[in-house]
Amino acid sequence: MPDITLYFLQASRSIRIAWLLEELGLDYKLEGYDRENTGLAPAGFKQSCGTVLGKAPVLKDGKLTIQESGAITEYLCEHYDKSHRLLPTDEAQRVKVREWIHAAEGAFMVHCLPTVYVRRLDASAAEKLGPGLAGNVAKDLDWLEAELKGGNGGYLVGDHVTAADTMVAFSIQFIFWLKLAPQDRKWEGIEAWLRNVEAAETYQRAVAKTGHHLYV
Repeated sequence: MPDITLYFLQASRSIRIAWLLEELGLDYKLEGYDRENTGLAPAGFKQSCGTVLGKAPVLKDGKLTIQESGAITEYLCEHYDKSHRLLPTDEAQRVKVREWIHAAEGAFMVHCLPTVYVRRLDASAAEKLGPGLAGNVAKDLDWLEAELKGGNGGYLVGDHVTAADTMVAFSIQFIFWLKLAPQDRKWEGIEAWLRNVEAAETYQRAVAKTGHHLYV
């Protein structure tokens, strides 16, 4: 049996990995931490997980330590997804899942986080730059909406949850929660997909086990 520990920080990408572990049916130990009033991770998180960055999530599997949610996702799928349900063997589906795994950070989070940082630093600058920054987020959401309409709409790839869903869902939750996209726009397909995957038993178990929330 694997000896897995997930170092979990609230209001973070950590929920991606807890959900994936539940999808894989793997037992794991949970080291959970709340953020400090500053919004930062407590010093104890970095000390406990043992990485130089001290960023969440961190996974330990025996003597192996892995950081970055995309890297953790690919590792877990490659080592424990024996049925290839979460990272399919079909080449077209496998490529598409990997595309979403990387887009979760390389597109969605890259384009929405500048707004978060500007808001924290300078309210007047945020008001001036906000519409332009939100435009990039809207383009990403338009892409996701089109992909969902082109498929079956219930999941990003195929007819069940894959690693594409477990990675991208947090990015979209984050965007909607902080209102980082234009507020005069609606993406009904994305909202329906998000409701669908959030209703998954595995996601609900991950939330219950970790106490996951987005507020600080």
